[in-house]
Amino acid sequence: MSSVSVLVVDDHPIVRRGLRTLLETETWVSAVHEAATAAEALRAAVESQVDVVVMDVSLPDGDGVEVTSRILRARPSARVLMLSMNGDDPLVARSLRAGARGYLIKETDPTVVVDALRTVAGDGVVLGPGIGHALLDGLRARTRSLPAPFDTLTPREHDILAGLAGGDSNVRIARRLGVSEKTIRNQMSALFVKIGARDRFQAALLARDAGIPTPTT
Repeated sequence: MSSVSVLVVDDHPIVRRGLRTLLETETWVSAVHEAATAAEALRAAVESQVDVVVMDVSLPDGDGVEVTSRILRARPSARVLMLSMNGDDPLVARSLRAGARGYLIKETDPTVVVDALRTVAGDGVVLGPGIGHALLDGLRARTRSLPAPFDTLTPREHDILAGLAGGDSNVRIARRLGVSEKTIRNQMSALFVKIGARDRFQAALLARDAGIPTPTT
């Protein structure tokens, strides 16, 4: 692995500069970019065509999880590692559903963060000690038992399809997942292509036939 462009998103200059200093010594890193806000992060991710993003969950002008969704819509090949003061399961679950490939607590040693970014860049998944492992294990157990192509669904795609199978509207799915309705519409279009569905009705039927459980709430 080489020539990986990394974006560090955090509103604290010391955090950004510390990670940048470490990353610039890594042979697999070709460039390091910085962003302090959600708007800067989205712009930098697209304009600089970054490969890996380390994303602060709390930003001055937005939610890092929502920014992750927007970046991945614009740069589907990007990989995102979340950094947060909060390791609660609901927030971890939202991050994984948004497409994040890793989640670490901010107190994590910076060298460990760099190692995690290398793992994520190689398409691996990284969760800090005690963070979200039950969630990830549960998802893997569910997807392993599904027929192709449903066994390749991401956490977010699985949840969207479950909502469709349960008869939920786009608005309700978006509210449950904590994202915008526009985000759901865009991701739903890509999901239909992935599973070979013409529309939401056929997608719901395919999901039920595949055995995808509907949401309980």
